[in-house]
Amino acid sequence: MRYRDVPGLSGAANAAVRVLERERLTPGVVSVAMSVWSARVHGTERRWRQWEAEFTCPCCGGGWARDTLQEALSLLPPRASAELRAQVGRLDEVLLGRTHHEPAADAESAWWHRRC
Repeated sequence: MRYRDVPGLSGAANAAVRVLERERLTPGVVSVAMSVWSARVHGTERRWRQWEAEFTCPCCGGGWARDTLQEALSLLPPRASAELRAQVGRLDEVLLGRTHHEPAADAESAWWHRRC
């Protein structure tokens, strides 16, 4: 995979993302995670299907796109994290509006894993 800028982030924030990807993640994975999370959150189906929020290509690694974004948010410097958090937060609000809490879900899981 190659480096890809996250649309909407400043040059400085994208530079911080590239450093993070080079040192701790995979090149381009944050941009791909944003794209996957956005597509799933804004999906055309009326019902939210949790498994659709997972990465589907082996080069991106396993797991959920939102988990990768959370990891990036926790590892980025404060300013870059704040920019990315604003974008992720807008998507999260859409998901919260389209779903409801799953009472049977594991309470230790991240909130996005407890939605249906």
